[in-house]
Amino acid sequence: MARRTFTRAELESFRDARVPDLLPTSPDQVLRLLFVGINPGLWTAATSTHFAHPGNRFYPALLAGGVIERPIDPADGMSEDDRQMMRERGIGITNLAPRATAKASELSAEELRAGGAALRELVARLRPAVVAVAGITAYRTAFGLPKAVAGRQPEDLAGAQLWVVPNPSGLNAHETVASLARAYREVAEAAGIV
Repeated sequence: MARRTFTRAELESFRDARVPDLLPTSPDQVLRLLFVGINPGLWTAATSTHFAHPGNRFYPALLAGGVIERPIDPADGMSEDDRQMMRERGIGITNLAPRATAKASELSAEELRAGGAALRELVARLRPAVVAVAGITAYRTAFGLPKAVAGRQPEDLAGAQLWVVPNPSGLNAHETVASLARAYREVAEAAGIV
């Protein structure tokens, strides 16, 4: 099957759109690990699927790290079976900033700080074991911690272990699927998923 493609104009039509979080939908689903992206890209908004751009390594890294047990190809939009599998494994996805942009650099520092405050409230309400923010620069801005380093953070976030993991975007050239897999497996182990 051919992969879906979008014209630049089609993608631009999704600018500032919002993508629903992937969170538990029933009381029997326990959120163990909440991945936090920076914000939705235009492809993500077009497919209503987090980390959906074909060049993004998020799902291949989850599979390589043993965090998920079957491949997910989100470029055409995640299937409901894919979403249910993620929920059943205890994995959720949200973003620091909700609006879709072509590049994360289009976000203001104020948007990221507001996102950090909103994330704290979401975590207090949903109580995941582990929160993994994908992107050190956005994390530093969102939480006012300019010297923060990747890995487990010294302070929890609303009772959850707080980690900063590498961003899986294809633009993050010094990370590979293998290095992302190691980082994502580490947070999944901390959350009791693997």
